[in-house]
Amino acid sequence: MNIKSLLLGSAAALVAVTGARAADAVVVAEPEAVEYVRVCDAYGKGFYYIPGSATCLKVSGYVRFDAKGGDDVSKGGKLNTWKLKSRATVRFDARSDTELGTLRSYAETRFNYENGENKGAEISNAYIELGGFRIGTTDSLYDTWTGSAGNVFNDGVIAYAGDQSNQVSYTFAGGNGFSALIGLEQGDKDHLITDYTPHIVAGAKFEQGWGGISGVVGYDSVVEEFAGKVRLDVKLTDTLSAFVLGGYQSGYGDHTKEKRTASYYGAWNGDWAVWGGLTAKVSDKAEVNAQLAYESEGTYAAALNVGYELVPGFKITPELNYTKFDGDRKATSIAKKGGDDAFGGMIRFQRNF
Repeated sequence: MNIKSLLLGSAAALVAVTGARAADAVVVAEPEAVEYVRVCDAYGKGFYYIPGSATCLKVSGYVRFDAKGGDDVSKGGKLNTWKLKSRATVRFDARSDTELGTLRSYAETRFNYENGENKGAEISNAYIELGGFRIGTTDSLYDTWTGSAGNVFNDGVIAYAGDQSNQVSYTFAGGNGFSALIGLEQGDKDHLITDYTPHIVAGAKFEQGWGGISGVVGYDSVVEEFAGKVRLDVKLTDTLSAFVLGGYQSGYGDHTKEKRTASYYGAWNGDWAVWGGLTAKVSDKAEVNAQLAYESEGTYAAALNVGYELVPGFKITPELNYTKFDGDRKATSIAKKGGDDAFGGMIRFQRNF
């Protein structure tokens, strides 16, 4: 064998081995693209797309600590010591667009620890909305339609509405600031319906840049009585706003052994009641809120607080409260024990997220 034959044979062998190894080589697949969470700005701040779906989700809530001292301004009597309460709240708000409008599900869970005892978890909101319809549980429509009362913590010393309820409702939203509501409610534990006839709520509202006017009426199907409220909101300046709210109920004191209304919607004492308040933005971090309320049985209540945002998301708010009892409230044993009036206060620390 000459040199030329040896070189040609070696080259052929090398090509054969190389081809065999290439046939056996492992092909590494390209890595899949990572789907990062995307911001969803269609429904406001804080929403993001749930990965792999067209649904937008917002998770929010707060942690709160309340300390109360002085008298019990709701019922009279002395607190004698601090009353302390801690709460953690988590909210889930999921929304998506459909051919029938925005589909929304909203849930809020609260965990309370009060005066050395766990009070457990509570579902304060759990409902579904689609195209103006709502079904589920939340605060009574008779409460929320007119915006509750003022921006003080003890705004319900003279109560203005019933508590949370299972409900079905429809809200019509016009394009000129007008909206209207019709709803059916089960009532809270003290006012549950006893047959197939629900409590009924209806309302209307007109809102503009200067403020707004709203009205709501509720029919308690158990005691067969009505109650209604009308509210006026006015933006006096860019930093000062005010409201006045008036309520009337039928059949006060006719349906219980005690001289107190049994109506789910007429929660105050007497035929009528009125509430009024102011909110003043005194700086970028501070606002002052005040409220006065009076019911026709003779009791009146006052509240004043100052909210200060120490750092973004963390607010400290001290509040002072005063109640002068009269009528049925004055006649109760609790009010007698504490006297005709009560003076108390509280401070709240709250971190929102």
